[in-house]
Amino acid sequence: MKTLTVRLPEALVAQIEAESRRRKLSKSDVVRERLNRYDVAPRPQPASLDAIADIVGSIDGLPRDLSGRTKKYLKSTGYGDKRTR
Repeated sequence: MKTLTVRLPEALVAQIEAESRRRKLSKSDVVRERLNRYDVAPRPQPASLDAIADIVGSIDGLPRDLSGRTKKYLKSTGYGDKRTR
């Protein structure tokens, strides 16, 4: 296991120490458990995606496999080519 040093606000350190004493665990174990809670919890969908969810995929005329062949599609349209001024 690797070691990581962090600086925490006094109030958070006091909470961790109190929980450590109450549960008879090391402070490191308490911190690891708290960090793992956020790792497993499902992440909420961003509000911006909710706002556009109804229009995703609604543009006609684009290739069905655009996400997998983006570079090829953009090259075929001339996107990124140097233009004369």
